[in-house]
Amino acid sequence: MPNSFTIHRFDRTLIEMQAQTMQRKVLRTICPDPKDLIAKITNICYKHELNIVQNNEFVDHRTGRFFMRTELEGIFNDNTLLADLDSALPAGSVRELHSAGRRRVVILVTKEAHCLGDLLMKSAFGGLDMEIAAVIGNHETLRSLVERFDIPFVLVSHEGLTREEHDNRMADEIDRYQPDYVVLAKYMRVLTPAFVQRYPNQIINIHHSFLPAFIGARPYHQAYEHGVKIIGATAHYMNDNLDEGPIIMQDVINVDHSYTAEEMMRAGRDVEKNVLSRALYKVLGQRVFVYGNRTIIL
Repeated sequence: MPNSFTIHRFDRTLIEMQAQTMQRKVLRTICPDPKDLIAKITNICYKHELNIVQNNEFVDHRTGRFFMRTELEGIFNDNTLLADLDSALPAGSVRELHSAGRRRVVILVTKEAHCLGDLLMKSAFGGLDMEIAAVIGNHETLRSLVERFDIPFVLVSHEGLTREEHDNRMADEIDRYQPDYVVLAKYMRVLTPAFVQRYPNQIINIHHSFLPAFIGARPYHQAYEHGVKIIGATAHYMNDNLDEGPIIMQDVINVDHSYTAEEMMRAGRDVEKNVLSRALYKVLGQRVFVYGNRTIIL
């Protein structure tokens, strides 16, 4: 007859085995919109004994496209699950299965610290589910900040290089770390189309919302001179056209005539870091669908 120690050890082993095999994943589906699509997908998940933790869907009636994000928990056989989905979904469908968990990110910077510092803190203390694999800059300015978090800082100077040469060197460094996403945390150089095309829907940028009215290095001072009443920021995916990629997140705050240019800058930087952080939260959770030049966030 087994003693209590044997039973306890068996229970602990069983719990450990279950923990090793139980997983959480996110199923993303984009397809034409037949009426019974939700039932088909959920029935397949039920057949695979997967628990639906969360489900969100959206139908774009203008394009006739259906978008669905399904968070699943259970023991997965990815190949069989995807094959069953392929047999049930209409032609032209796109389905993706992503493991839940931390995503690898490389951050590109120049000299401004506010967005980078916020991301470093949130990555270190669990505010964002990401691993910052490296920070790459074209100036040394932010090295000491990055190295306080025991994260590699890589200098890729642009001095004496063409845009294409510099972007190629940046890409070589990025590829060493094999990131899921590249984040431009106030990286102040214009990227070449070839660089952007190398990372489709993987590059996330933050900029002030004054574009195109107030371009250049001193947008807040220009805004002050024009007496603006709101300031804001936009996080978006990069594409071939400067600052015209699919928008992920935007926000604004009110200002008035009493704000100095420096106070506008301080307020604008707060908006920038908050918008970038909120956008990354959605992206890292596989909640952002890119369709054309739009995003659907579920």
